[in-house]
Amino acid sequence: MATMVLTIAGGLIGGPLGAGLGGLIGNTIDRQLLRPGTREGARLADLRVQTSSYGTQIPKLFGRLRVAGSIVWATDLIEHRASEGGGKGRGATTVYSYTASFAVALSARPILRVERIWADGKLLRGAAGDFKVRTGFRLHRGDEDQAVDPLIASVEGAAMAPAHRGIAYAVFEDLELAEFGNRIPQLSFEVVADPAPVPLGAIAASLADGVDGETLGLPVTGFSAQGATIGSVLETILAASGGWLRSDPAMLRLIAGPGTADRWPDMGMARGASGPGLGARAIAAAASAPRRVCVGYYDVARDYQAGMQQACRDGAGDREARIELPAVLDADAAKTIAAAALLRADIGRERRTISLSWDALAVRPGARITIEGVAGQWRVDRWTLDRMIVRLECVRIAQAPRASGASPGRAVDAPDARQGATIAYCFELPPLDDSPATRPRLALAAAGTTAGWRRATLSYSRDDGRTWEPAGGTAYPAVLGTIVQPPGASPAALADTASVVIVDLANDAMLLANADDRAMDAGANLAMLGEELLQFGRAEPIGARRWRLSRLWRGRRGTEGAIGRQDPGDHFVLLARDTIKLLELDVAIGGRVQLLAQGVADLGDVAPLVAQVSGISLLPPAPVQLCATRQGTDLLLRWTRRSRTGGAWQDGVDIPIGEQSEAYAIEIESGGAIQTLVSAAASATIAMAGLHYPLTVRVRQIGTHGRSAAATLLLSSSGDLQ
Repeated sequence: MATMVLTIAGGLIGGPLGAGLGGLIGNTIDRQLLRPGTREGARLADLRVQTSSYGTQIPKLFGRLRVAGSIVWATDLIEHRASEGGGKGRGATTVYSYTASFAVALSARPILRVERIWADGKLLRGAAGDFKVRTGFRLHRGDEDQAVDPLIASVEGAAMAPAHRGIAYAVFEDLELAEFGNRIPQLSFEVVADPAPVPLGAIAASLADGVDGETLGLPVTGFSAQGATIGSVLETILAASGGWLRSDPAMLRLIAGPGTADRWPDMGMARGASGPGLGARAIAAAASAPRRVCVGYYDVARDYQAGMQQACRDGAGDREARIELPAVLDADAAKTIAAAALLRADIGRERRTISLSWDALAVRPGARITIEGVAGQWRVDRWTLDRMIVRLECVRIAQAPRASGASPGRAVDAPDARQGATIAYCFELPPLDDSPATRPRLALAAAGTTAGWRRATLSYSRDDGRTWEPAGGTAYPAVLGTIVQPPGASPAALADTASVVIVDLANDAMLLANADDRAMDAGANLAMLGEELLQFGRAEPIGARRWRLSRLWRGRRGTEGAIGRQDPGDHFVLLARDTIKLLELDVAIGGRVQLLAQGVADLGDVAPLVAQVSGISLLPPAPVQLCATRQGTDLLLRWTRRSRTGGAWQDGVDIPIGEQSEAYAIEIESGGAIQTLVSAAASATIAMAGLHYPLTVRVRQIGTHGRSAAATLLLSSSGDLQ
């Protein structure tokens, strides 16, 4: 810039001679200001780590690239509490979760949009614009007339909230932090600042007034302009492109490679002069040039991860040069840049000093020239005037090398799976372990219509939706679907090898597996089919998401009353410990609970689930093996109790009662009249006086929380007695 100013000033004062002297002085000043090695330009590491420190420089972004940004505003973490569990012998668990609201500055230059967002290396926002975690999001593109963000204004006050005009920034509102260890994660953003790749010359021209970079090509997919000064950024651009600055009368021009050149004779060589600087030709030792040039860049094929390409030569020397280029390139382009830099360094070892008469004062540093009798083009690197002789120190201009092929290496991409809509089923679950429930135990299984679904937030209402209480989040995605073909009726005491079930699973990623008898005895392949618990030994895929289930064990855990009562469209849920959310709520038997399960992709109002509390989780199962025998003139009833605890078979001992005491209610119906009595043992003697056939006998176990379903025996005549 000083070269341009002083050249113009000298020309106005002293004509051509004054312009030459002014340009000489200005060139000396510019060489001091733009001297290599005195400034630190942008480095690749600057874009990888999110910062929040005062004084951190915000880069100007060009093209498309990935940037971490700087947090410029944040609230304190917001704590959310929900109670889970609770029951006999254990208290309720309070679950804490946290959200945060904050703003991240991205670019000191307006941008077009933000596409993908990563959090701690995992995708927070996919290519389709879907967020994987619940959050509010707003983007301010950096216009000079952009308004204040409403959230910042509500927290700080409208008079104290800056609009950050000219700064592109993103605002997250109530970002859920459970996935990130309850802290604000390291974020990075795929920013689109320009609709197409941008030439390095155009980037340089937009950064500095009076700089023309139209002739400097080398388009890059993206670039981050960041450094101590504009000069340091220009140095990075010139190092990568092989360009240089030429001082024209009205501006500094960035040029590179061969082009239009003036032809000059070497007067010093023509006179045979041998003094220093007259017709001198110098070639530096091969070891003075780097043997290897490495180019660091952001690889577009590897989600903008830092890459490295290098070019090497044979021969002497062990120097290595490195170009830190904060630009987005493909591997071939980076390899070509490295090869071109290596070639320029090798050819640049040759320097020539030519001597011209004073009428060559118009030749400026940075100009291209050809020398009579010497092949190729040369760049004027230094200009001196001594005793009316103009001496030009020149460096040979290298031809651009052929494009090089290179491999970017393998990238481990973050999966970009859509969340999909939430599918949830809620049902009362019989006890599956040895811990009896003291309140109704509801099970909730949830998944999504796509494989990317992860979780949903839960709330429940015990008053038909008038008030809602938080219940934390769902468990891991369950394997669930709907019934296409129900299995029909079958005895619960025998393996059902005749019936089959056909189900449609919720998404393509869900799978079912076979299980042998030993595995099924250990609890494998237990599923809720409508209101019946069953197990299946064989699962066969028969179409897209459709499976045929066979080798069935029916009516498990006291659900034999639901056998054969399923309809097409009823739910199917594969039960697993880590995919079922258990809720023990204070709801009376016969009441109902409404639940809301809302995932990230569930927009608008979500229809609540309704779970009817039948008491199957609290009441003992119905007795079995009810039979009647004669005992003189009386009737002896016997049965076998069942328990809601201790489901495993143990030889030599009876099953535990699982209730506070053992008692049974017996009903004998004869001729429309019902006789009732209570027994403390699994048998009872009934006097036949006043009774006549047919008789209907019902036996219920009296549990801590109510009576079981009835075991029923129909005696049409005395011949039915054992």
